Amino acid sequence: MSKRGIDGSEVARAHTSLGLTTEVADQGVYDRTVARFAERDIALPTFAELADPSTIPAARLAPLSGLDRNEPDSRNLFRVHWFGGLDGSGPHAVPDYIELPPELTGVDARILLGFGNRFPMIRAHKVLAAYACLVPRLVTGRFDPTAHRAVWPSTGNYARGGIAISRIMDCRGVAVLPEGMSKARFDWLEQWTLDPTNDIIRTPGTESNVKEIYDACNELEKDPEIEIINQFSEFSNHLGHYAVTGPALERMFEHATAGSGTARLAAYVSASGSAGTLGAGDYLKDHHGARIVAVEALECPTLLENGFGDHNIQGIGDKHVPLIHNVMNTDDVVAVSDRSTDAMDALFNTDAGKAYLVDRVGLAPALVDALQHMGYSSSCNALAAIKIAKEHDLGRDDVIVTVATDGSELYDAERAEYLATNHPNGYDSVAAAADFGRELEAGDTAQHLELTEAERRRVFNLGYFTWVEQQGTSFEDFTARADQRFWDGMRHFVADWDELITEFNSRTGTRSDD
Repeated sequence: MSKRGIDGSEVARAHTSLGLTTEVADQGVYDRTVARFAERDIALPTFAELADPSTIPAARLAPLSGLDRNEPDSRNLFRVHWFGGLDGSGPHAVPDYIELPPELTGVDARILLGFGNRFPMIRAHKVLAAYACLVPRLVTGRFDPTAHRAVWPSTGNYARGGIAISRIMDCRGVAVLPEGMSKARFDWLEQWTLDPTNDIIRTPGTESNVKEIYDACNELEKDPEIEIINQFSEFSNHLGHYAVTGPALERMFEHATAGSGTARLAAYVSASGSAGTLGAGDYLKDHHGARIVAVEALECPTLLENGFGDHNIQGIGDKHVPLIHNVMNTDDVVAVSDRSTDAMDALFNTDAGKAYLVDRVGLAPALVDALQHMGYSSSCNALAAIKIAKEHDLGRDDVIVTVATDGSELYDAERAEYLATNHPNGYDSVAAAADFGRELEAGDTAQHLELTEAERRRVFNLGYFTWVEQQGTSFEDFTARADQRFWDGMRHFVADWDELITEFNSRTGTRSDD
């Protein structure tokens, strides 16, 4: 990798080459898309409105009060933000979150966890990523909902988000995901896809088998009506989280530390997955100097040690480095065992586990009830935050922010199987004590690596094999991403797309300020 920096012209060329544009690619496609949205009365929220939904016009918010947030209704696009309630209420002044107390974490640092299952339609924050990846294509005439099939490669929640938005547009959406993902994901897809037999593609393997997803997409892409909307390489995924998730988590931090003159946002923790949510870390580093911590499964330690393997922390893809991961801006890697997340899921969602947390650990019942809103990757993020607090000796003035991608309700079938296999005689207080002691008090399964410049280069270079050799990204575009100016130079696209969204709504007759 060259140590030479890149100038403004090289940055602009790389952005264009990698799909970042404001130019209308096909006027006919654009016009047909406008007509479809006018016919369906679909209005698009701007990124600014999703970042601060108090700016959404009252005329857009009023119809939401009687609308089920889980319905495939285009009005629910104005709920694709962090400020909604579990009951569909909102937008509220602050995102729903909990602070994990020292009795649970064993550290003095304050750990804040924002709930992603407040998002509409799929009850997971990946619907935001799907929207962020699609909307720039819509307003630049690069996706035709009247002719194209949108293909959503994913390990689960992103595909569901894409299918939800496809359904709203009355467009064929195709979910491509590993066959080993949770039963609840597939049950949902069976209900939401227009043609379940052909629009749900199960690829071999489980969470870490991402290449198999790419292979399937490469075959599908031979059809000219197929449009692959790949969260792992769509930079609008990164930008959506930078512009929307970052400010929402900042609001959460400000709320939790109001009145404190000494609190600092020390770190942001996020499981790697597509690396989209890590984009919020770039925002929090830019505005607060927070460390950016990427998390992965210990059973597949790709970032940690160029490793490989299978795991069950659903919500994390492994065995490659996503193209949209700003590796050279990442400070730490933490690897968490799926043994730990399985145990946390049992502890947080069984009667014996919850009783132990209340009666023996001393947690408030309301807090224990809230832990059910943490799925596998959510527990992974929490355990990684605890590890970071220990490794960096963080104190009470230090705040770590992380997210709960989805809730435990997506894993009911997997929990039943886990309990039947590992606790055939029932999960009791002894099992709860063992899990709490091993995973939370001792935390002996998480591993940590602070990224030096050399370690960053190692992780960055690892991506070459996926993106240049396998997926055909140009060498120049791949290496441009090593310079922070590449990332800083793309921030303006969010405001530019917002202008295009406003113009698009005007053309469809669904102006958001009516």
